[in-house]
Amino acid sequence: MTNVDFGSLLAIGLALFVVITVLKSARIVPQRSNFVIERLGKYNRTLDSGFHILIPFIDKVAYAHTLKEEVIDVERQACVTKDNIQVGINGVMYIQVVDAHQASYGINNYRYAASQLAQTTMRSVIGQTDLDKTFEERAKINEEVVRALDDAAKPWGIKVLRYEISDIELPASIKDALEQQMRAERERRAAIAKSEGERQAMINVSEGQKQEVINLSEGEKLKQINEAEGRAQEIELIATATAEGLRKIALAIKEEGGRDAVSLRVAEQYVKEFGNLAKTNNTMIIPAELANIGGAVAGITEVLKTAQGVKSA
Repeated sequence: MTNVDFGSLLAIGLALFVVITVLKSARIVPQRSNFVIERLGKYNRTLDSGFHILIPFIDKVAYAHTLKEEVIDVERQACVTKDNIQVGINGVMYIQVVDAHQASYGINNYRYAASQLAQTTMRSVIGQTDLDKTFEERAKINEEVVRALDDAAKPWGIKVLRYEISDIELPASIKDALEQQMRAERERRAAIAKSEGERQAMINVSEGQKQEVINLSEGEKLKQINEAEGRAQEIELIATATAEGLRKIALAIKEEGGRDAVSLRVAEQYVKEFGNLAKTNNTMIIPAELANIGGAVAGITEVLKTAQGVKSA
């Protein structure tokens, strides 16, 4: 019975030893991770993701590092700008382990070291920058901090990917001064915009008046041209009609009885005009030849004969 119990205990102990040995020797490294292996207290190798076998009780996993990007909150720090204004700055830093061996043996705690280095670098960069530019040139400041951190962190096996200023805290007096400055700037821009609007409105009105005057003058010019052309056409038509009438009269005079008709017509006009003259005036000066109307008509007839003879010649 004792032999059976001892054999069972020995088998159980052997099974436990085998299980512990397997557990000690088998290692599964997750994706995007590195394990640093030490053999008898000395660095041996770095395990990448996958299944690995170690020598039990001789090899051990000394450090386990993730290769994923890590976010580190940089605590608020007091910085003095180039123009001697104290500001409080909070930041966020993004780092990544690129060499597990250096991250294990190059420094004791690379996260803490990177955070402290970010604070000192930020104080140095802010000390070379005016207060106004700390707001205007955040991207430039971030780039300078990243460059300085990345150069300093290379021996630690890490890479600084980005640094972002999350908040800039100003003293109350500086806030009031900046608010007054911004208010004055807004008022100045509003005044400039108003004056520009009024100036443009005046320009538009003057341009409209100028165009109106031009349009009126052009209209008056066209009116005068049309009236002149109308008068010219009227004179031309009257002259043409008069010439045509005179031509017809001349032709009519040549016909039989034409001279007698002209003499009669002249006599009628003579008597008619004399009658009109008598209606408009109380006192008249009568020519001595008025009594001899026939003589006047005969004289006109003689003139017509003379003109006809000259034309015939």
